[in-house]
Amino acid sequence: MRFPLPFSSSRATLPAPFQQLAWSNLVAQSAEQISLAAAPLVAVFTLGATARDTGLLQTAQTLPFLLLSIPLGVYADRRSRRALMAVSEGVRALAMASVLLLVLAHALTLPLLAVLGFLGATGTVAYSVAAPALVPSLVSRDVLPVANGRIELARSVAYSAGPALGGLLVGWIGAGWAYGCAAALSTLAAALLAGLREPPRATTATRHFMLELRDGARFVFGDALLRPMLATAVFFNIGFFTLQAVYVPYAVHRLGLSASAVGVTLGAYGIGMVCGALAAPSVARRVTFGRTLIVGPFCGLAASFVMVATLAVPSFWLAAASFFLLGVGPILWTVGSTTLRQAITPAGMMGRVSALNSTATYGARPIGALLGATISARFGMDACLVAAALGFAVQAWIIVISPAARLARIPDGAAVLSP
Repeated sequence: MRFPLPFSSSRATLPAPFQQLAWSNLVAQSAEQISLAAAPLVAVFTLGATARDTGLLQTAQTLPFLLLSIPLGVYADRRSRRALMAVSEGVRALAMASVLLLVLAHALTLPLLAVLGFLGATGTVAYSVAAPALVPSLVSRDVLPVANGRIELARSVAYSAGPALGGLLVGWIGAGWAYGCAAALSTLAAALLAGLREPPRATTATRHFMLELRDGARFVFGDALLRPMLATAVFFNIGFFTLQAVYVPYAVHRLGLSASAVGVTLGAYGIGMVCGALAAPSVARRVTFGRTLIVGPFCGLAASFVMVATLAVPSFWLAAASFFLLGVGPILWTVGSTTLRQAITPAGMMGRVSALNSTATYGARPIGALLGATISARFGMDACLVAAALGFAVQAWIIVISPAARLARIPDGAAVLSP
């Protein structure tokens, strides 16, 4: 038995509120990717940052996922998710506009860039926690895979254009205006949410924060499907951000790439995501739901091996191929894991479960970035590439032995395992 095709041309009509969310998501993701791509380029080319510095900068830009996902997730279960997302984009716009002003005043420093990156990422956390919790209230259960596929396809487009555009903007018109574009896009994303009508939720008595958190944690860690999915995502992000922490200085100093070329290699990640999205219907026709969940982790492992190969053969094309592989497979993982989580999580617990997922997975990003900074400072950038490959090996092993890999279709309460 096969699962519904996430990217197929379904006859199901996605409602107007979801369409508003999808457009806002596209613009918000584009703003995030431009700013994330610009930050290490500004640090290296404008502020003379080392690999250790860029690793610490990545840590600051990802630390809010570890610190704030759970509080914001509990808030998303208590209050308007649409309002939380709109405010979060306003916060990010303010942070990015501040970087622009500091660049124009010639007052930008690495600590200020890190602080404003932290503030901008706080907006990203709020949006990323609330959006998956909002989707099931906007569409019916039978079109959840289609809706999630649309969200991830939009994200793929942003990941394709954002890093390349960020690199080009830094190279062509300067660092400040790259952040100015990001600020404008975040403002537009907030405006697109203004007219979205969020369906009312059943009111429940407000309980103590720790009790609500405990219930969410018990659900996630007690579920045989969600537990290995969480662990796989944790090690994927540790491996990915150990690599990301040093990639820009590695690409500049070891591969000899310009700012624009670095942006293009990073943009290959998004191109891979788009290709993965387009290939998804064909993959879904041929394999079960569980097998689809394996594709992303093994593409990540292959990507890490390709990047390690650049130690022996420094090459723009190998670096681009590595990021392409990091995009082409994991989009199937993202759609599948999100759909699985939404399918088996009670509606009133969706924000907390999304927050716990964000804390564990995105929270692994500052750990990976800090690991990259530490390893590069002690053993050099080459060792970071090898350490990242080890992280990718662990996540591939976790998912392949898990019961989630044996799912024949999207479970409805009880898991449906293939032989």
